[in-house]
Amino acid sequence: MPRSPSKSGCSRSREHPNSVSKETGVSRAAIRSWQSQIDPSPRMQHEPCARCGPVAEPPADQATYSYLLGLYLGDGCISRGLRRTYVLRIACANDWPGLIEACAAAIEAINPSERSNRVQAVGYVSVVGYSRHWPCLFPQHGPGKKHDRRIALEPWQQEIVDAHPWEFIRGLIHSDGCRITNWTTRLVGGEPKRYEYPRYFFTNKSPDIIRLCTATLDAGGVDWKQANSNNISVARRASVALMDTHVGPKY
Repeated sequence: MPRSPSKSGCSRSREHPNSVSKETGVSRAAIRSWQSQIDPSPRMQHEPCARCGPVAEPPADQATYSYLLGLYLGDGCISRGLRRTYVLRIACANDWPGLIEACAAAIEAINPSERSNRVQAVGYVSVVGYSRHWPCLFPQHGPGKKHDRRIALEPWQQEIVDAHPWEFIRGLIHSDGCRITNWTTRLVGGEPKRYEYPRYFFTNKSPDIIRLCTATLDAGGVDWKQANSNNISVARRASVALMDTHVGPKY
């Protein structure tokens, strides 16, 4: 008798991660983590952390944490590893080697082990850190996609973002944003003339993360516009100059 397609597909993805990795370009480690059940974090289970007790301790390097928080909300995820260890992964495109270095440095600064690893995939690098402490540092961790659940900062996280807003904005832009050059034409003396101007975009499916971004832009004095439900734009000359001073393009 022919096998059920659904059962065959499920069995194949679980028993042959190497084949799935070759077909999709996703690392075998990531596939194994996705196959594992995502458990709620210790704080969601109301289990006190052996490192910081019932209340999370803010990291010492708060400016770097603010940057890493932006990266995590944009292109990061946390999954359960072995022996109750958690794995933080942040995807960085191969086109931006400077971003990969900055991401690795941020993870090493915040990770209690002071370590990071890099896993090459097709078109991007996953910068990885292992620690039991990640759910305490990033209580936004939970089952499912970030844009399908509520994302809100803890009071201690909001205090850090308020103290280091530009680092947070830079992390968001470096993960899910960009700086591009737009152009338009105008008639000057009857002849079309091309004008170029820079602008920043931030794109995310989570309305909560969009609100965190725009609230921080407001606090920094940046004028922005909502292009659509998933996109915000910064195009005014003074605001672009402000973003260039504190954020800058990915490199």
